[in-house]
Amino acid sequence: MRLALLLPLLLTLISPSWAQTPAPQAAPSTAIEKRTERIRIEDAGSRIDELRVGGETKTITVQPKGGMPSYDVKPDSGERSWKILGF
Repeated sequence: MRLALLLPLLLTLISPSWAQTPAPQAAPSTAIEKRTERIRIEDAGSRIDELRVGGETKTITVQPKGGMPSYDVKPDSGERSWKILGF
């Protein structure tokens, strides 16, 4: 008789749902959307297009007037190192 009463209680305590840990809650989003700016400067000799993301220059493209091909300027990466014997 006692076994019949204790068996459901034991099965409840041993069930897999009891052994599972609660799911971790998602951390609040800390990602801040960065502002994207496209800047165009044009004069009589060329057009310069600059892309900034979060205030940092990502690309610079120069399009000379007169049918010349465009070219890209490498933006400063913020790295301050000496380049020795760089040709």
